[in-house]
Amino acid sequence: MKKLKRSGRLVDMTHYLIQHPHQLISLRYFSERYQSAKSSISEDLTIVKEIFEQEGIGSLYTVPGASGGVKYIPTVVEKEAEAFIQEFCQELSDPERILPGGYLYMMDVLGAPQKMNEVGRLYASLFANEQVDAVMTVATKGIPMAYAVASFLDVPVSIVRRDHRVTEGSMVSINYVSGSSKRIQTMSLARRSLPEGANVLILDDFMKAGGTVRGMVDLLKEFRANVVGTGVLVESEDVEERLVEDYISIARLTEVSERERSIALEPGNYLTKLKEVKAHAHDLHEGST
Repeated sequence: MKKLKRSGRLVDMTHYLIQHPHQLISLRYFSERYQSAKSSISEDLTIVKEIFEQEGIGSLYTVPGASGGVKYIPTVVEKEAEAFIQEFCQELSDPERILPGGYLYMMDVLGAPQKMNEVGRLYASLFANEQVDAVMTVATKGIPMAYAVASFLDVPVSIVRRDHRVTEGSMVSINYVSGSSKRIQTMSLARRSLPEGANVLILDDFMKAGGTVRGMVDLLKEFRANVVGTGVLVESEDVEERLVEDYISIARLTEVSERERSIALEPGNYLTKLKEVKAHAHDLHEGST
């Protein structure tokens, strides 16, 4: 790359950091990339850090030492998250989304890159300080959400399937009980999809009783993996027995009436979890100073 003025360096540096979240980037790399002294790069990074934190884009951490550098961690401001969730609930409250059987049409939302990217940033902010090695979901509707979250955490996606595919090699399969229908079903994951002992974030687009999520938790036991968290885009409130207790939801479906053609949603427990995470981070910071 040709030598750039400071304004050019700042633009390119900001773009590079945003495209490489959770990656440790050495000052030497930026120094060689822009043909500039490390002292100038450090000043540039200070400017970027101030803007990131001021605008709620994220945090920029400096790791000292010869093998150190800088790392961009995506975060979200509480007011921004609240505004998105309120708008999201309002959009899903359209009566035209009611399907036969009282189901909720969500494919257009799941297929909207900007919305899924925002969901990805929301969850990445919650798990920014957790050791996450992979994101797991069940094919097919949860895949866009999973990839959005994984891109902000810079981790791979493991896709659980209900059928065997020759192209994925040997599979690990389990039987699980569907929470709503109580039927015995099968889910599988390729052995090469996940290393043993990995720390996994489970994601699903919709949860009623939680049978699918419970199945993924049980499947991870076969890989001796650890569940660091569970996130669902929309949860249903009208459930007699929940098979999963600890989870984070963006929205909660409180009512669907085919007869009256009405849908009611409210924010899930995401904002409560976000406040807890930020309070914990604040306490750790105060304790270290």
